[in-house]
Amino acid sequence: MVGIAGWGAYVPLYRVSTEEIALHWGSDPKVPLSLGVKEKSVAGPDEDSVTIAWEAAVNALTRAQVDPKDVGMVFIGSESKPYAVKPSSTIIADALGIAPETMAVDAEFACRAASEGLRHALVLVSEGAVRHALIIGTDTAQGAPGDVLEYTAASGGAAFVVSNENVVANFLDAYTFVTDTPDFWRRDGSQFPAHGEGFTGEPAYFYHLYNAIKELMERNSLKPSDVAYFVPHQPNVRFPMKLAKMLGFKREQLMIGLTTADIGNTYNASAFLGMTRVLDNASPGDLVLMAPFGSGAGADAYLFEVTDRVEEAKALAPTTQSYIERRKVIDYATYLRFRNKIKKLAR
Repeated sequence: MVGIAGWGAYVPLYRVSTEEIALHWGSDPKVPLSLGVKEKSVAGPDEDSVTIAWEAAVNALTRAQVDPKDVGMVFIGSESKPYAVKPSSTIIADALGIAPETMAVDAEFACRAASEGLRHALVLVSEGAVRHALIIGTDTAQGAPGDVLEYTAASGGAAFVVSNENVVANFLDAYTFVTDTPDFWRRDGSQFPAHGEGFTGEPAYFYHLYNAIKELMERNSLKPSDVAYFVPHQPNVRFPMKLAKMLGFKREQLMIGLTTADIGNTYNASAFLGMTRVLDNASPGDLVLMAPFGSGAGADAYLFEVTDRVEEAKALAPTTQSYIERRKVIDYATYLRFRNKIKKLAR
C-alpha cells in the first residue's frame, strides 16, 4: 500500500476583496463576483513561496510522523519562485533537516507542477527507491494590475508526504492527459503572465480535465455516486462547478474541497489545498478524486481511498479551515506594496 501519509496547508493571513480591486480600476464589481471569488489571500511582505512551503511541509511531516532524515525526495512545484536561478527545494530540505542525503527537485508546469511530483513520488516509493517523499505545491500567484487574473491570483501552499507507512489515503490509480494548448504563459523577463481568453475554458481547462477524469473513472468502473469528494483544479468557482455538472458530480461532493471560494486561486496549491481540506473532514473508506490542471496544458486525475489512520492524523496539525478563517483585510494600496507592484524610482 502506497499513498499519502501526511498532509499540511498554509494560507497567509492577509486578504484583499475582489470588489476593492475592481473599484480601483473602474470595473464593475459584479464581474469578479461572477467568478465566485469575494476575496483572495495575499502573502505578507516577509513571505514568499518558500516560507509558505516550509509551514505546509512542517504540518505534513507532523501528521505523517516520519523522521525528516528518512525523506528521500523533496519536490516543489511553483511558478512564483523567489529566485530565477536557484532551487527552492534545497532551501526546504536544509530548513527541515532532510538534507543532504535526499533528491531535491524544482519543477514548473503552470499549476500542475506539484502534481508531477506526486506522480513521481508514488512510483519511487512503491518501487522502494525512496522511503518517504515530500511533495509541495506553493505559489504567490501573479496577475498584472488591472488584469482579470488579479481578481483571483492568490497565495498559499499545501504539502503531502508520500509513503507506504502510516498511510491516510491509499493510492488506487491515476491518469494524465496533456496537449500543447497555449492558454497561459509568461515569457522570460516578463513580470506578469499573459493569457489567451479564447483558449482558457473549453480547449484548455474543460477539455483536459474532462478527459483525464472520464478515463480514470471508466477504467475503474466508477460512477460519480461512488466518490465521496471531488477535488478539481479551481481557477475560480464557476469552472469547477460546470465541470462537476458535466461529469455528473453533485454540489455537495465538490464544496468541501472548493477553497478558491474563500481565498482565490493558489495555482500549484489549488487542488492540493482542496485535498488537504477534504482529508481534514474525510472518513475511513471514502473515495476521493483529485484532479490538478496546468495551463499549457495538462491534467492529472487521482483516485485515493481514505484509511482508518486519518482520524488519528487529523489532530496532529492545524486544519486548512483554521488558516482560511485566520484573516486580516487590507486595502488595494497595501496589497500592491506587499506584492512589490509599486516600484521606487532611482534617484
